Amino acid sequence: MAGTTRAEKDQHRREKKLRRGFGRLAALGAILALGGLVGLVYTGVATLTSMLLFGWLLLICGVVGLLHAVESRGSNFFWLAVVVAALNIAAGAVVIRYPETTAEGLTMFAALLFLTGGLFRLVGSVVVRGPQFGWTLVQGAFGLLLGVLVLADWPDSSLYVLGTFFSLALLFDGLGLIAIGVGGRRVVSMVTEQPVDRGDRGTRENADKSAETIDQAKRAEGDSDQSHN
Repeated sequence: MAGTTRAEKDQHRREKKLRRGFGRLAALGAILALGGLVGLVYTGVATLTSMLLFGWLLLICGVVGLLHAVESRGSNFFWLAVVVAALNIAAGAVVIRYPETTAEGLTMFAALLFLTGGLFRLVGSVVVRGPQFGWTLVQGAFGLLLGVLVLADWPDSSLYVLGTFFSLALLFDGLGLIAIGVGGRRVVSMVTEQPVDRGDRGTRENADKSAETIDQAKRAEGDSDQSHN
């Protein structure tokens, strides 16, 4: 009984820990989704925020890369690592210093990517005509149209394009984390309830088998008494 009680306590502690972990994951998803919704409302602020985060990410990666290069200065790729780290640091400093200009440049780059990707999809769908012809054609037309719209409103489009993409990414990532957290808590509750049901079912089956055995024994005794008489 003491061993069973201890095992049940350990299992209950693990279940509680898992539920708490999935709950934190769902809470993080809710924060990200809320940030995405706020970013969709204030796209200009979201654009500047994404640029600053991108700049600091480049700066931190450059510093870490430089420290790693100094630690491995005896290797053959020392100077290459130093150059890459220095470029990251310089790019991060420029992005942090001029976030609006960086947003304009990245918006132009994104529009060109949309244009080239949409054009290649359109041409490829017409030339190949595979089983996904209609879907590829729609994707290419949508990418081409999106690139044209972004370029038509450039550089004003740089104030909301990147912020909209950044906010949508936060929103969908948050919704995904919420789904994982809620689903994980449900799975944990189902798994914890399942052994109890199996135990009850097994107890009932054993009781039924015992009752059948007792009935068979009584019938055998009755048959033996009748044969003696």
